[in-house]
Amino acid sequence: MSRRHVADDEHPVEPLTDEPVDGHGPTRAEAKHPVPKHLGRGSHAGREPRHRGLKITALVVALLMVAGAVFAGVQVMRLQGNLVSKPLNLDAAGGSSADQNLDHQPIQILVLGTDTRTGSDSRFGNPSDSSTAGNSDVMMLVQISADRKRVAVVSFPRDLMVHIPACKDPESGKVYPAKAMGQLNSALASGGPGCTVAAINRLTGLNIDHFMMADFNAVTELSRTLGGVDVCVNQAIDDPDSGLKLPAGVSSIEGDQALAFLRTRHGFGNGGDEGRIRAQQSFLASMVRKVKSQGTLTDVPRLYSIAETITKNLTVDDQLAQIPALINLATQLQNIDLSRVAFVTAPVEPYTADPNRLQLKASAANPLFARLRADEDLTAKQASPSASASSASSSATASHAATHSATASATPSASSSATATATDTQQAVAARADVPVAIRNVSGTTGRDKTIAAALVKDGYTQAAAETATGTRPGTQVFYGAGYEDQARALATVLGISRVQVVPAANLNGVRVDIGKDFTTGTKMTSGSDLGDLNGQTADQQTCQSAFGNY
Repeated sequence: MSRRHVADDEHPVEPLTDEPVDGHGPTRAEAKHPVPKHLGRGSHAGREPRHRGLKITALVVALLMVAGAVFAGVQVMRLQGNLVSKPLNLDAAGGSSADQNLDHQPIQILVLGTDTRTGSDSRFGNPSDSSTAGNSDVMMLVQISADRKRVAVVSFPRDLMVHIPACKDPESGKVYPAKAMGQLNSALASGGPGCTVAAINRLTGLNIDHFMMADFNAVTELSRTLGGVDVCVNQAIDDPDSGLKLPAGVSSIEGDQALAFLRTRHGFGNGGDEGRIRAQQSFLASMVRKVKSQGTLTDVPRLYSIAETITKNLTVDDQLAQIPALINLATQLQNIDLSRVAFVTAPVEPYTADPNRLQLKASAANPLFARLRADEDLTAKQASPSASASSASSSATASHAATHSATASATPSASSSATATATDTQQAVAARADVPVAIRNVSGTTGRDKTIAAALVKDGYTQAAAETATGTRPGTQVFYGAGYEDQARALATVLGISRVQVVPAANLNGVRVDIGKDFTTGTKMTSGSDLGDLNGQTADQQTCQSAFGNY
């Protein structure tokens, strides 16, 4: 990839004082603006001394540039020395190698988090753990679009059952046999991160260009370097297994608490890997927002501090092991719009042979991988929002629409299709009156609960009513009780609330809408983010996690 070189004279150094440049010639101000002859400096005043002063100034500037270059070179060498590299692809069958010329091409980077307990991570486990190579605790495929204006991050559950190809350990030469089906996170133990690369290449049909693997210590140190990362939980969390302990609301976490937030398996959602991934995506989105808002990418000292932290705890592929390559990559990403950074989870379902494991849901996963291969925008608006709303409403009232089911099973004419659609809409609107809806105002703006309740009543939700609440939340959420998921999604569509903000809740009869700080005006949200049916969020969306047991 090309890199821009700044010319020596692009940023001229301005004089700082009015003192003489060398103790004998004119002052710096005079060198810049020579005194006219008639003002008494003599017939040649300001000429030769000015040239001498300029020469000396140029020499000083040159010396400063050389010193800066030497300092930068030393720092690059220091960062370079921190990195550990390994081969990219260990596919024993000779999988295709990455394209070395990635200019104007999408870039795929596999980001891995390892649960190894060796070295600085030994405090996170017992001594017996340190003898193993570890598994990949986190697996995220990052795709940077060819125009460098979009980023898609696809998370793969660690319990996902996939074909793992035969992999050859680059150090020992040992060939690990292929597994017809094995947990994806176990591929790391078959020679290293290059085997996980090989497995995901086979799974997605993509050709991963780079990988980055971080350990537990990377999370604790990076969160400290950033000065903490804001996270939100709907209920207080106290998970003794991971050590995560948070009050309800927004907290800034760093160090071991940040690691616990990312690793807890029993703290969020239904206690499975999908709730854990949702929390990881929320954490990363918050981290991206913080870095962007603080101007970190243009603050060289702060950026270097982050780079020092990352490189000390990072293993990369051989091609990415050059610091200039990492810097160039970061530079290309600094101006990306947060609403075009998508975090999604690979569509999964319970594994047929073991419901405690997961398998890809082919009907949804294959189209996602095809979109990635085609470098499509996952954040693009859906083709027909009205059709999507109609579909959501129809789904919400499936139990009330026996007539629709009978009609849909036939092969209708164009006119009968239009009639069926009209019937669907009428039934959907009529069914809204059956949904109990509570509206709570946690936006910090007075009266939002009453405003939204009135709008919903007008739209047919005649049971919508304001409910007393305290505190604030960053994002608007829709909660639903057992049996009300479809109705909650339909109501969210009416209010323009994204799918990621629709979550189940225990002990709730009906649907509840919590109006957050991102919805302080109007009666429909106008966010530019739209991931359609994909499970995930964009970096500009602020999400809160629900405690395990509240699902």
